[in-house]
Amino acid sequence: MAFKKTEEYDSQVTEGLMQNYKSVLELIGENAEREGLLKTPERLAKAMQYLTQGYNLDAHKIINSAKFHEPISEMIVVKDIELYSMCEHHMLPFFGKAHVAYIPNGWITGLSKIARVVDVFSRRLQVQERLTVEIMDAIRETLNPLGVAVVIEAKHLCMMMRGVQKQNSATTTSAFAGEFHKNSTRSEFLKLISTDLH
Repeated sequence: MAFKKTEEYDSQVTEGLMQNYKSVLELIGENAEREGLLKTPERLAKAMQYLTQGYNLDAHKIINSAKFHEPISEMIVVKDIELYSMCEHHMLPFFGKAHVAYIPNGWITGLSKIARVVDVFSRRLQVQERLTVEIMDAIRETLNPLGVAVVIEAKHLCMMMRGVQKQNSATTTSAFAGEFHKNSTRSEFLKLISTDLH
């Protein structure tokens, strides 16, 4: 369940990616043998494995590894969770913050596990809309809380570097379940995180 260290990369995957990245460099008109690019395919291969390691991690196991019985039913909010992901359409990064809340129904999890769940799903090829729902569903399915809420605000390089090239645009997505469908509960959550949303 731990995030990869350099020495943990799969050598076969690394080698296959290296060959493909070398071909990419040549196809765009570069000389893959020049000094500055000699180790680029290997660096890219390891970077891609790191950036997509969420495929090999299980969010439910992470939550269950620190699941505790507590007879409380007050809202728990973990906000300003940094996230870095890659758009599945252009494989360019998007990055921002996630704000996650849940209302326990007899069970809680370690606070760091909520941040880890965000990492598990963001370290995959993603769209922000699906990422938001996947985080919510993992918490809902594992803790069976009275409600879950997730809000993500992110900037997408696929919009900033190419296409419409709107450098100041940001995208906000939200997902709510259970008690957070009630206006009063949802409003309380949004008020708690409102200082972080623009």
